[in-house]
Amino acid sequence: MELSVLDKNGKETGKKVALNDAIYAIEPNDHVLWLDVKLYLANQRQGTHKTKERSELSGSTRKLIRQKGGGGARRGDIKSPILVGGARVFGPKPRDYGFKLNKKVRVLARKSALAAKAKENQILVVEDLSFDSPKTKDFVALAKNLQVADKKILLVLPDQNKNVYLSARNLERVKVVKASDLNTYSILNCTSLVLAESSVAIIDNLLLKA
Repeated sequence: MELSVLDKNGKETGKKVALNDAIYAIEPNDHVLWLDVKLYLANQRQGTHKTKERSELSGSTRKLIRQKGGGGARRGDIKSPILVGGARVFGPKPRDYGFKLNKKVRVLARKSALAAKAKENQILVVEDLSFDSPKTKDFVALAKNLQVADKKILLVLPDQNKNVYLSARNLERVKVVKASDLNTYSILNCTSLVLAESSVAIIDNLLLKA
């Protein structure tokens, strides 16, 4: 499929960009998408939660009541989990929530996400852009010119551009990433995928040679 390249004013430049059918025209694999999104969200978790167990509490080890004859359950010291203020049994411990996902599966997931966006006509291609200085109003004007100001925007640049990044940083529904950092969750989480012209070739190189 081919898309027209737009300029900063939202006008067609007369240039066309061919989106590779091996990426943008495949049938999206829902299960692979779910796996990669699950991995991304798992890696966002800190995993630093912790509660104290019986051996970690300070307190008297005196036996509170006699072993038998009291009519109730046996109790040991004041750190017993059945008492108020006692320890917790099998509480959470620091852990890593990540898991292994094969490289080919992750590549297929990104292809599927891009194909889903292409299928829904949610991809735009713009000329490689840069701002003279970081200004949020310049990025807002760009979004309005591209008619995506009311959508969740993911702007994909060929490389790091500080002025563009800083111009978009304060906007809640906008995310700017490098083509090499593109991930499945970010693609699916946007409603308008804006690709800089040079980033298309980088994405092709990353996903077709993997």
